[in-house]
Amino acid sequence: MSVGVAAARSQLCLKRLLDEPQDIVRCKVARLEAEPPATGLSPCLRPRSPAPKSDEGQSPSRVGSYFLFGRCEGEKSYRAEHAHTKEQYTCQVLPLRGYQERLAAYARIGHHDNVCGLLDVVIGRDSVYVFLPGHHGDMHAYVRSRKRLGEQEAGLLFAQMLGAVRHCHRHGAVLRDLKLRRFVFLDKYRTRLALLGLDDCVLLHGDHADDSLTDRHGCPAYVSPELLTSGSRCYSGRAADIWSVGVSLYTMLIGRYPFQDTQPAALFAKIRRGAFAVPPWLSPQARCLIGCMLRKSPGERLTAAELAMHPWLSGPRAARHASGKTPHAAAAARRTPASPRDDGEQVVPAWTEKH
Repeated sequence: MSVGVAAARSQLCLKRLLDEPQDIVRCKVARLEAEPPATGLSPCLRPRSPAPKSDEGQSPSRVGSYFLFGRCEGEKSYRAEHAHTKEQYTCQVLPLRGYQERLAAYARIGHHDNVCGLLDVVIGRDSVYVFLPGHHGDMHAYVRSRKRLGEQEAGLLFAQMLGAVRHCHRHGAVLRDLKLRRFVFLDKYRTRLALLGLDDCVLLHGDHADDSLTDRHGCPAYVSPELLTSGSRCYSGRAADIWSVGVSLYTMLIGRYPFQDTQPAALFAKIRRGAFAVPPWLSPQARCLIGCMLRKSPGERLTAAELAMHPWLSGPRAARHASGKTPHAAAAARRTPASPRDDGEQVVPAWTEKH
């Protein structure tokens, strides 16, 4: 399916869904077992329990014109396949109540190469099934398998992640709960990244410059210090997103989170202090870029647009990426130089109760 056709189809789908009264549901009832309790953090940021994995030996479930297969690790999404075209999709399951508000971000954001667009929606008896492009794995699993990425490869991938965040921020969308797992590979060579899912973001109304939020929402390892303060004080949603992006880049380059502990209370205490260590073998420009994001004071963090102009991203590496990369070049970029001596810190973990 071409980009233009997919974008047009997405816009028509969104217009129909957003214009339709919520109490009128005229779709085939999806034949799928009731959705398990939603995973994810509560506003008080308690660690989440691992999502149950579906039995791969079971027959796929039928939802409209699609077959749903196994759940993705740690997420409420499924691998899906169109019954007739055999095209691959990713299906996210949302509650029926309030689904129009949760899909409104797709209409606001529009098309962007690094944001997965909405392709189809099937409304069931109790849930809504949102179909997004199929993918080749997420960044969390990739970093975990690679241990750490070389700066050239990390720069190529991080520039795309930042591009998605910048586009969303420019259109008045605060993403919240940003983490490596939300970015997926669109190609088998692991060179093209896109943000998967906009249902969790907050759309700013009126003056988009005012991004004040009060709810506490996020993944423990990626949450910013201001979200851990007591009370209901406002905080900048965009600045909180930038902190999470900083945690992502640190993890990509170093192979562990900047703030880690097996106990949530101790982890949050480390985040509140905002002190982290950067290995000396990292380049000065990479250390500088991380420091521009992981600043304890939200007002001192650079915006996504300012970060895009940082020398680590705007140098020769960016020019090479803009000219396109062949599969052979992509494979060469993934040959990370000999890893420095491991510092004994915990590496990026598999899906666990606390991450």
